[in-house]
Amino acid sequence: MDMKTIELTEKLLHYNNLFLYHYNEVRENGIKQDFYHTIKPFVDEVEALNNEWKISMEKWLGKNDPKHIHLKQVETTAEHIKNLAIQCFFPETSKSRFLNSQRTVEFFLEDVLIEMKKDA
Repeated sequence: MDMKTIELTEKLLHYNNLFLYHYNEVRENGIKQDFYHTIKPFVDEVEALNNEWKISMEKWLGKNDPKHIHLKQVETTAEHIKNLAIQCFFPETSKSRFLNSQRTVEFFLEDVLIEMKKDA
């Protein structure tokens, strides 16, 4: 079992929940966050974790052959996370697109955790 990748995946799941929280908060209040004090540090933090997760997943996939998890899904999920981290602060973001991406990320990350914990 790859504890580091599991930990990174759990952290991304937490961030994915934060994306939804920020998005709902911004849509309800309509208050724009400060780009340099709030948005950029958050996006940079998520991006660093996301990049580390993607590399870790690529290594894990190289050693394992899970039936329902593929490199293309990892790449797509990483791209969704990158976009969600930014979009969650802007109320004009399409609600349906945002929610679909957010749910897709949640579903995939949960699948990854299930698959990795099977190996234990």
